[in-house]
Amino acid sequence: PSTVTDIDGNVYHTVRIGTQLWLVENLRVTRFNNGDPIPNVTNNAAWMALTSPAYCWYLNNDATYGTVYGALYNWYALDSASNGGRNICPVGWHVPTADEWTTLTSYLGGLSGAGGKMKEAGTAHWSAPNTGATNESGFTGLPGGYRGYATGAFNFVRNFGHWWNITPADQSQAWSEGLFYLDTATDHSPSVKSSG
Repeated sequence: PSTVTDIDGNVYHTVRIGTQLWLVENLRVTRFNNGDPIPNVTNNAAWMALTSPAYCWYLNNDATYGTVYGALYNWYALDSASNGGRNICPVGWHVPTADEWTTLTSYLGGLSGAGGKMKEAGTAHWSAPNTGATNESGFTGLPGGYRGYATGAFNFVRNFGHWWNITPADQSQAWSEGLFYLDTATDHSPSVKSSG
């Protein structure tokens, strides 16, 4: 399909990259696809202590950040063992695995250069210089920043985009992918599950 709609009515465009189909926009859904709400946790101390599903908007400001950058989710929101077997994605879609991310970045030439091909070009949403950003893949990666696990603080909107995948790295971390405004590389590394 050229577009997909989530349970909240948000519409996402799709793009085929190699053999895979990806959503172009970041998720901004507030409910699992069965209709159950995902808790919106605004308090920093509460966010830090979570081992259950949650989402938030950058700086708790949906109006300024949500429409463009989507929501920030902790890993427990997408892990079926943590969230009661529910799916955060639109019906028929799933959060990618580490292997699926590897398929994507390999198709785009490997970790060292895939980031530039995945980042939205220009500086409308990325900080300058947005090094090497061509978006030739159509992925249109945006720098929604993140919410830290150690203090619950928000950091690096416009500088850094961070995406979970479903594959755990160990008991406290899961694999994630990152794009940075000063680099063409894609970062593939574990992140603490309570990060957003």
